[in-house]
Amino acid sequence: MWLSPRLFLLLSSLQAGVAYIQEKEVRAMVGSNVELGCVSPEEGSFDLNDLFVYWQISERNTVVTYYLPQNSSTTHVDSHYRSRAWLSLDSMRRGDFSLHLFNVTPQDGQKFHCLVFRKSLEMKQVLQTVVTLHVAANYSMPVVSTPSGPLQDELTFTCTSTNGYPRPNVYWINKTDNSLLDAALQNSTVSLNDRGLYDVVSVLRIGWTPNVNVGCCIENVLLHQNLTVSSQAEAFTGTQDKIIEKSGLTPQEQTTIFYVVAGCVAVAVAVVAAGWMCWKKRCPQGHYAGAQAARPEPELAGESARTPRGPGRPGHCPSQTCADPSDGLGFPSRRSPDAR
Repeated sequence: MWLSPRLFLLLSSLQAGVAYIQEKEVRAMVGSNVELGCVSPEEGSFDLNDLFVYWQISERNTVVTYYLPQNSSTTHVDSHYRSRAWLSLDSMRRGDFSLHLFNVTPQDGQKFHCLVFRKSLEMKQVLQTVVTLHVAANYSMPVVSTPSGPLQDELTFTCTSTNGYPRPNVYWINKTDNSLLDAALQNSTVSLNDRGLYDVVSVLRIGWTPNVNVGCCIENVLLHQNLTVSSQAEAFTGTQDKIIEKSGLTPQEQTTIFYVVAGCVAVAVAVVAAGWMCWKKRCPQGHYAGAQAARPEPELAGESARTPRGPGRPGHCPSQTCADPSDGLGFPSRRSPDAR
C-alpha cells in the first residue's frame, strides 16, 4: 500500500498522543552537515517493507523527505530539501530513522517532525520525534570608526559587523568603568543580506568629553559569544584661532625622536667647534699694548745699518697688515704697531 505525503499528515494528526514522542534540540553552524536523531526505543531489527517513515515541518506543511516501501520517488519533497536530506536504509533496519541534512542554511532553523508507521499494525504510529534545529553563524569582528577632526560638541562612533545568525544584540560600553551606555544614545540597524544572514550597523552619539573610550559589543546569544572592540577618541585642545591635536606618539617613539634630535645638536656643536679651532690656528691673536711714541732705531755699524727693511723682507708689515706665511690670506693682524 502506498500512502501520499498528504495522507501521512492526516495520520499524524489522528494518531497524536498514541506514539512514543521524543523531543530534542540540535545546534548547527551555517554551511555544516547535521544529523537530526530519531531512534526507536525498541530493540531488534525492522523490516523495511513494513515501515513508512516521514520527515516534515508541520508548521509550514513542508515535506523534508520520506521513505515508502518499494517507492523511491521524491516528487513531494520540498525543493529546498530535495538534494540535501536523506535517510540511511541500513540504519532504519536497526531502528534508527535519523535525518541527515547537508549544507545547513539559516532557513533550516525549524522544528522537524519524524513520524514512523508500521503497516503490520494497521498503520499505527509507533514513533514520533520533534527535533528543534537551532542555526547559528559567527559575526565578523566589529569595526568601529573613530571621530576625527577639530573639536565638536558631539562625537559619533559607527560600529559594523556582518554575516551572523541569529539576530544579534548590540551594546555600547564605557570602557573606563565597563558600564553599559544608555540605549537611547545608539541607533542600530539590523538587516538580512543575500545569504540570509544578518548585517548590523550601530551609530553612537555622545557629548564631547576628553579621552572618550568606548567599546562596541556584538552578542550572539545562541553561541554564547560576545565580540567587543574598543575605540578611543583623541582629545583636542586649543583656542578659536588654532586647534592642536593631542600627540598620538607612543613613549618609545617619543624616546627615539629625543635621541635623534640630541644627536643632531651634538653634531652641529662639534662642527662649529672644529671650525673655530681651525680659524684660531691660522690667525693667532696678538696683544695690543696701546699707542706708543715712536722710538728711533739705533744705528748699526756695517752694511746692515744702511739697508732699510722693505716689503718682503723679514719683519716688515706694510700698512700694519700681516699675512701668515703659511696661508697667504692676508687677515688683518691684531698686533700692536710696534710689535715685531
